[in-house]
Amino acid sequence: MPRGGSGFGLSSLRWQIALGLGAVGAIGLTYWYMKSSKKQTLVPVEENAKLTEETPFQKAQRYKTEGNASFRRGKYDQAIASYNQAIEIIPEEYKFDLATFYQNRAAAYEQLQKWTTVITDCDRAIQLNNKYEKALSRRAKAHEMVKDYESALDDITAVCLLQNFGSQNSLLMADRVLKELGKKNASEAMKTRVPLIPSKNFVRTYFASFSQDPVHTKLLETTDPLGQGELKGFLKAKLAFATEKYEEVIPACTEELNLSESESNFKIEALSLRGSFYFLTGQFKEALEDLTSIIDSEQADVNIKVNALIKRASIYMQTEKLSECLNDFNKAIALGPDISDVYHHRGQVMLLTEEQNEAARKDFEMAVKLNPNFPIAVIQKCFTDYRFASQVHDVSTLMKSIEDFRSAITKFPSCSETYIMFAQVQTERQEFQHAEELYQKAMKVDPTNASVYVHRGLLLLQWKGEIENAVQLMRQAISIDEKCEFAFETLGTVEVQRGNLVIAIDLFNKAIALARSEMEMVHLFSLRDAASSQLKIAAKLNIGPQLMKGLS
Repeated sequence: MPRGGSGFGLSSLRWQIALGLGAVGAIGLTYWYMKSSKKQTLVPVEENAKLTEETPFQKAQRYKTEGNASFRRGKYDQAIASYNQAIEIIPEEYKFDLATFYQNRAAAYEQLQKWTTVITDCDRAIQLNNKYEKALSRRAKAHEMVKDYESALDDITAVCLLQNFGSQNSLLMADRVLKELGKKNASEAMKTRVPLIPSKNFVRTYFASFSQDPVHTKLLETTDPLGQGELKGFLKAKLAFATEKYEEVIPACTEELNLSESESNFKIEALSLRGSFYFLTGQFKEALEDLTSIIDSEQADVNIKVNALIKRASIYMQTEKLSECLNDFNKAIALGPDISDVYHHRGQVMLLTEEQNEAARKDFEMAVKLNPNFPIAVIQKCFTDYRFASQVHDVSTLMKSIEDFRSAITKFPSCSETYIMFAQVQTERQEFQHAEELYQKAMKVDPTNASVYVHRGLLLLQWKGEIENAVQLMRQAISIDEKCEFAFETLGTVEVQRGNLVIAIDLFNKAIALARSEMEMVHLFSLRDAASSQLKIAAKLNIGPQLMKGLS
């Protein structure tokens, strides 16, 4: 979601440093002519002996000026020597001038790529002037170069705060550092991450995104009795799935896979279901192993293989392996060219790559052609057509996409996704009242879908600026689904905008605990780290909480 800065009412602290001229005025001499006898004597009289010497401050300024001249000529060692002299001689009461000398020397060391020394000199400058933008910015760069991203973030956050988030270059650096720090923190967090079953609504939505999943179809079958006595293996997993006891699914599937060949009738089905739940719980390595076993199996039905390829492609996308992802979709098309799910899911990947909107349109068009009664694919096609038309300013296609949305709602009145996606489009078109009506209908159709409440809260913010009502809706979303990562993240971002950074940090931490992939964690850690840094630096710079916004 878009984030922005805000005004702080703080002026940037810039210290004007006088340039030493390097020389004082000529000493005036008075000559007395004394005559005696037959000769003349010339006697010099010094008006003020003290005027013959520069003060230490003046000398320091002259050395600084010489250093600046050497720096401009690219003579960095000479510049450092001059700054050394300036630092040694300047009286200690001239703190801000001394800070400038250290900062200038740091600039020369930066040109020599002596990053540790740059940091040391900037440390000294900032100790003397804790709001010294140049020194903070230079130290941020040096910290980034030595990969101390946390320190770099603190420094560039200070710069952004002092600049009222008005410098694009500073904001770009902050984003860059946040991403690197997010990668580092996410990588560490993934090592100790505990697998977590997502919310029931999330599980239902995941399986509903496939119109031709043979194993899911078998799970929903009620014609065959489960049998008498204690169930085991896949049949036990089927019962757990039906009763939404999802935490029992993986162990039951594992039990099936551990049975002997003569005892097991559902090995392929167990691999598919376990692989799906490994994916849902963020255990991507294990999910890949199960899905690959199906893909490589000679006994697996073609439809199950195609479904496994689609799911494996999704994992590759989640782990930022786009080439492998697209390769699996190509394999799936080769095996099942008439299976609409392949095109539908590849279309979603194309949408995520942004520049592939035309390719996404073609995929969704094929998905709908092959299965015109699958609501998710139909509404995705409407959305993609609208997005494409908006980008190329094709009014005719845009208006047709709007009509297609209306037709989809008429055809699929019980599908909440049709209302949600059309509401997002109407919000973008500033048709706020209609978007509100669509979200209310989605709530009636699917009252346990927490994301609808979050979207409606965002609408109220954009439409009416009703921040309290928006926050209430987002908190309601969390009460409906305590595992709704989207709700925690969005509410956290709103709290940042309100200056409630401690609350925001707690919300981001809860979202991080729910994240399923490292890619998701990178984003969430970036949000949390931005808020944490602002909280720390604002206290150090004595900036009130009502001023702390931006960077998220």
